[in-house]
Amino acid sequence: MADVEKKDTVIIGAGPGGYVAAIRASELGQKVTLVEKSDTLGGVCLNVGCVPSKALIQAGHRLEQAKDGSTYGISTESAVIDFKKTQDWKQTKVVDRMTSGVKMLMKKHHVDVVNGEAVFLSDTQLRVMPTGEKQFMSTDTGQTFEFNNIIIASGSHPIEIPGFKFDGRVIDSTGGLNLPEIPKEFVVIGGGYVGTELAGAYASLGAHVTIIEGTKSILPNFEKDMVSVVLKKLKKKGVDVITSAMAKGSTQDDKSVSVTYAVDGKESTIKADYCMVTVGRRPNTDDLGLEYTKVKLNDHGQIEVDNQGRTASEHIWAVGDVVPGAALAHKAFAEAKTAAGAISGKKTANDWLSVPAVCFSDPEIATVGYSEAAAKDKGIKVKTAKFPFAGNARAVSLDAPDGFVRFIYTDDDNKNIVGAEAVGPEASTMAGELSIIVNDGLNVEDVALTIHPHPTLNEPIQETADIAMGFPTHI
Repeated sequence: MADVEKKDTVIIGAGPGGYVAAIRASELGQKVTLVEKSDTLGGVCLNVGCVPSKALIQAGHRLEQAKDGSTYGISTESAVIDFKKTQDWKQTKVVDRMTSGVKMLMKKHHVDVVNGEAVFLSDTQLRVMPTGEKQFMSTDTGQTFEFNNIIIASGSHPIEIPGFKFDGRVIDSTGGLNLPEIPKEFVVIGGGYVGTELAGAYASLGAHVTIIEGTKSILPNFEKDMVSVVLKKLKKKGVDVITSAMAKGSTQDDKSVSVTYAVDGKESTIKADYCMVTVGRRPNTDDLGLEYTKVKLNDHGQIEVDNQGRTASEHIWAVGDVVPGAALAHKAFAEAKTAAGAISGKKTANDWLSVPAVCFSDPEIATVGYSEAAAKDKGIKVKTAKFPFAGNARAVSLDAPDGFVRFIYTDDDNKNIVGAEAVGPEASTMAGELSIIVNDGLNVEDVALTIHPHPTLNEPIQETADIAMGFPTHI
């Protein structure tokens, strides 16, 4: 076996949590070694997740606009799409550009990148084996590191359900992002964030999409009146949404796949070109050798951590999809900075309440802080105020008047805003301001007195505060 190499800070995984932790740790004076088993940096998000999916969503919007500009008095010839070129643009101009940017950042911050799979030997030692066929051919293969601190940011993988093995025309979200052609019929099992986003994208690109969801509604983590706005648009695109449905099984040949599902015990079958399963993700903790450490896992396979990301082992930290909470890239960013800071002795801590949740559906959804029900569950007496995009000049001029902004604020003299929600055009761009409002503990008067430029899509934030103050302007 090779000699043991001493390392300062080691990071497992080069996704959003890992590469950001590497940058911050380096900035704070740590000597960083980043271990990544993939040939490319950036993790699921940059390579096969949130970034390429937004590219396809954008392509879908552009195609819809090209096909029908009659609202604006614009007539065009029938628009067509060369999906091969779309996929090439998504890969070379978006994904490759972003991942090469991460590679450049690692060089800039003098991060030593090691390609291989990491397995713990103890609370202070790690074995890194090369990926591929030669991985376990010799005991002399690989490297052994002894580290002062390590951050686990190994991410997650799609959950496979019985009867739907990922193979051929049954695909996960990665397969959904890399289809060779636009399917005529597309079945999506799971109406959460990923399923709803990609269902909308492929519907915009011309596919007939069917969503099969096990709960009573798609996007079950959002308020019903927000989801109803998204459902209205999905149905306008021709998407069929089947809820309270149990996916039973699939059969396929080289040209199609048949999906069987049951509602109230009654089975039905849909034939499609592809079936994409997006029912959740599982943390990548099974094969890390954590049983040789003091690290503790919960029932979901997630690593238990404190508010700085420290595990039950004093030398081991964890961030991102491997710890409890929503699997969001920006949550991983924040946790990575916190853990790297804590290792350097900084008094950092995570505040998960102010992490915004965003779904790039059509229209988009953004929430931060408490919902009305969650606040009441915490014993907080609250009121709500809501302003519709139909009263916003910019939204109307974009022919996107559906949706609203809502504040959840304390029912007292202070009227502190403890939650904020938006569904409508470019709600994702509002999420940052909404997060500041909740994170900084602003009250409705603070927001009402913040002058927003006119006409912009952010004005409903101020308008909602005016309503909460009892002085509505444009409603």
